[in-house]
Formats: sequence, structure tokens, C-alpha cells
Amino acid sequence: MGFLSSLLDIVGFGIGIPFGLLVGFFLFVYSQPKDVQDPDVRPLSELDSSTLMDLLPELPFWVKNPNYDRVDWLNKFILNMWPYLDKAICDTIRYMAQPIFDEYIGKYQIEAIEFEKLSLGTLPPILHGIKVYETNEKELAMEPAIKWAGNPNIILVLKWLPFRITIQLVDLQIFAAPRITLKPLVPTFPCFASLVLSLMEKVSRNFVPFLGEWTYNNFFFFFSILFVYLQPHVDFGLKILGGDIMSIPGLYRFVQETIKREVAKLYLWPQTLEIPILDAATGAIKKPVGILHVKVVRALKLLKMDFLGSSDPYVKLSLSGERLPAKKTTVKRKNLNPEWNEKFKLIVRDPQAQVLQLYVYDWDKVGAHDKLGMQLVPLKLLTPHETQEFTLDLFKNTNLSDPQQKQRGKIVVELTFDPFKEDHECYSGPLDGYGRKESRISRTSDDDTPSGAGLLLVTIQGAEDVEGQRHNNPYAVILFRGEKKKTKMMKKTRDPQWNEEFQFMLEEPPLSEKIHIQVISQRSGIGFRSKESMGHVDIDLTDVVHNGRINHKYHLINSKNGQIHLEIKWKMI
Repeated sequence: MGFLSSLLDIVGFGIGIPFGLLVGFFLFVYSQPKDVQDPDVRPLSELDSSTLMDLLPELPFWVKNPNYDRVDWLNKFILNMWPYLDKAICDTIRYMAQPIFDEYIGKYQIEAIEFEKLSLGTLPPILHGIKVYETNEKELAMEPAIKWAGNPNIILVLKWLPFRITIQLVDLQIFAAPRITLKPLVPTFPCFASLVLSLMEKVSRNFVPFLGEWTYNNFFFFFSILFVYLQPHVDFGLKILGGDIMSIPGLYRFVQETIKREVAKLYLWPQTLEIPILDAATGAIKKPVGILHVKVVRALKLLKMDFLGSSDPYVKLSLSGERLPAKKTTVKRKNLNPEWNEKFKLIVRDPQAQVLQLYVYDWDKVGAHDKLGMQLVPLKLLTPHETQEFTLDLFKNTNLSDPQQKQRGKIVVELTFDPFKEDHECYSGPLDGYGRKESRISRTSDDDTPSGAGLLLVTIQGAEDVEGQRHNNPYAVILFRGEKKKTKMMKKTRDPQWNEEFQFMLEEPPLSEKIHIQVISQRSGIGFRSKESMGHVDIDLTDVVHNGRINHKYHLINSKNGQIHLEIKWKMI
């Protein structure tokens, strides 16, 4: 019986499989499929509140908020570039993590720490929308809504004593709405000097334009859920020795809260992470940080350049890296040991790198002036607020290694570097090796009356909708304390962009004073009425002195729609 039963089982199994495959094939080919019903598509206005609340988190931001723009093209770009971005990012992670791992090798009986596998997976992050902010500053601010449900394969191996411990990160999910600011914008590629990141705690999700014809009650209901808090969210699984430790009761919530708290301390706005992109020397034009007081005292034993055995010396002085005209002393006729005792003020932008250039010339009535000698003084040798006297040898050029260099006399100068108050802590000692910090505007209370010398900086960014009756070739003119300065002329435009800075060194703060700025159009050719006013504005400088800085667009008087964008700073010594 046992043999017969086994034989029948084999025969039945051999016949049943082909028969079952044959019947299944005929049913698959000849059976009529049932009609597939289309999914039920209804407008948002017909959905009940619970269904809509379940649906809202899955909608992209550009659907719920008209201020967010669609970036499908950018998602396609990231999708195509993701294999290469994955490799580049992983190589950067390995490079940055290796020094950290090396610090622990040899400690606590740890023999080695290394990545066995490191890949961010095949699923790239998705941008559900991006919001761009317009500001008066030289910056570009944007807020992308990022969601990333990735499938990374990250395995870290820890060799401890005789054990080999593997730590695997799986099922990584990140939801965040960072604010990315590119600033300052500069005329050097990639056109911004640094990238500033911060995480935003709250994102407005406004979907009112998509509600359709709703009643007031429905509108009020959805307006009540207009704001949804979206804190930076990170979710992941963590396996150690093959077991998911995140499934331990209570550990998952503890890890989530710890990550949110630590990330908020570091990067939640107003905390920021600044990543320098351009070197300070090649980036934006450096801001003024102080004033150099130069007193040209005297010169000694100058060369005889005239036929009668004398010279007519004068001194030209300037700072390296400046495009402003050089300062000049008076001419001392027929004097080889002249005394000037003349004082000058120069604006300092980088005391670590700039040098004072001193040139002594012999004045000639006809032809070019002969150079008697020159010398350089590095500003890093100066100590703030201390007057130092230098007696300098004059040479033909600065190539001191030239054996044919001969002394051409001496010059005596007194130098004092006075940094502005908000930058004073950066220059508490000698200037050699100081560290630059981010500028902070020192605000003065209304009860305190500021006093002392300083620098008034007026930057004319541009104008909008300026229109002349006969021509549109605008330029701006600044009138302050009888001094007149103007920008370059922009031809055939109603929206000129100048981005020019003008400086006024004052002995006292300009309290209760006004600065007059006028936009003028000038005919490019010859003709009657070659100039016409396109509007003007008078700005009270009291707020500038108390606040340190204003950055605003002003409506032009006697102009229909014209505006002018100005940035005015007051820096005290």
C-alpha cells in the first residue's frame, strides 16, 4: 500500500501541474475582464473636513500657497543628476568624517571605524515648491519646501576588541523648509560671496485661491487651519547587529525629540549657518572699517632736480586698493628740507592688507613732474588710536633687493588709525592677525546725543519709473554741506542702476541736517534745454545717526511714479 500510495501521488502531481497551467492559460486568455471604474474625482469644495485634512499634507506647497512656485524643471534636473550627486556627496562625507573617526581610534579599545557601504540611494529629494523674497538688500532669499523619503544604504563598521559591530541607517525621511540666502551679491562669479542657511519653524499654507465658490462658513473653517506648523522633521531606522533598535518602546520618541531640539539650537531661525563661497579678497568690495589720519610733517635731504640745484617738492599719498584720487600737499618752492605739517584723512577698508603709499615729486611748470622718491607703510603695523611717527627712507621704487637702490632722502609722517566703534573690538591690539567679525550696527538711544567725528556713506543703488519729458538719460546728484557729487549717466532708461557709493568725512554727527538728492536727465547731443529734473528727495539724517543705517526706497518729489533706492550709513570713530 505504501508503494502504491507514493506512486499515485507522483502521477497526480505530474498530471495536476500541466492541467492547472492549461486551465489557467485558457481562463486568462478567453475570460472577459470586468469594467474598470474610473476613480471618483471631486473638487475640494465637495470633500468633507476629515477627508480634506488627510489630503492636505500630501499636496505640494504651490497648490496650497500662491506665493510658492512650481519647480518641476528643477526636480527633473536633480533626478537626472542624482547618481552623480550621490557619489560626490558620499565622497565629501567620507572626507569630512575620516578625521573625526581617527580621533576615536585607539581610545576605548576601538581598533577601526569605517564605512562599509555609503550610498544615498536612488530616490532624490523633491522640492514641493519654492518661495522667493524681494528685499532692499544686496541679497537673494528663498525658501524651498523639501521632502526626501530616501532609500539610503549606509553601513558603519566599528571594530571594538574582538567584536565587529555594524550600524546601518535605513528608511531616511527628511521634511524641512530652509531659508537660503545668497549674500552679498557681487560682480564676481558665482555672483554671491556667501550662502546662509537657516531652518524655518512655521510655513504658511494658504490654499484660499483654490476653494472655489464656497460659503462664508466653509471659508472661515479653512481659514482657521490656514497655518500648519512644519518643524524640521527627520525620521530614520537604525539597525545594530541586524536588529532595529528604533523599535524599542520609548526610544523612537526620545531620538526624534533630541534631534529636533539639537537642530533647532544650531540652525532654527534666527540661528544661521554661513558657508563662504568667495574669498574676501575677490568677493564684494570691502566696507570701510576706520579712518587713517596722516600728518605729513617734513622731508629731509631731497634730491636736486632743478638746474639751479634745488627742487619744488610736494607729496602724494593714497591707500592701496582704492580708486579715489590721491591726496596732495602744497608745493614748497626751492626747498630740499621742506616742512608741511599738513593733515589728511583716508578711508581704510582692510587694515590687514592695505598699505599707505607715499610719493614725493618735484613740481615742474612744463612737462611731467619728476619723482624724487617713494615709500610704503603697511597699516598692520599700527595700533588703533595710537599716534605713531615714522621716519622713512625714500627710494626710487619698492624693490629693496636691487643693489643699485640708493637713498633719496627721508620723509617724516605721523599716522593714527581710528576704527569705527562697531568694529573696534576687532582691532583691540596690533592689526597683525586680527579676525574679522560680522558687522553690527551700534544703535544709540534717543536720550543719548551722539558726538564725535565719523563717516557718512551714501550709496545710490538705482531708481525706478523715472521719466523725462524729452529724454531719459538719468544721473543722480548729491548736495550736502555745499559739496556736490554725482553718479555716472545711464542712457535711454527709466530704471537706472548705479550702485555707486559716496563718502563724506565729518567732524560732528549730521543731526537735524538734510541731504538733497536729485535725479536729472541730460540730453546726449547738443540742443536747447539739455537738462531737466526728474524728481528730488530731501532726507533727514537724524534717523541715520541714531540707527546707524537706513535702506529704503523713496518717492521722488515732482515725479509721477519715480522712486530712488538709497542706503545711508553713519559710522562713528
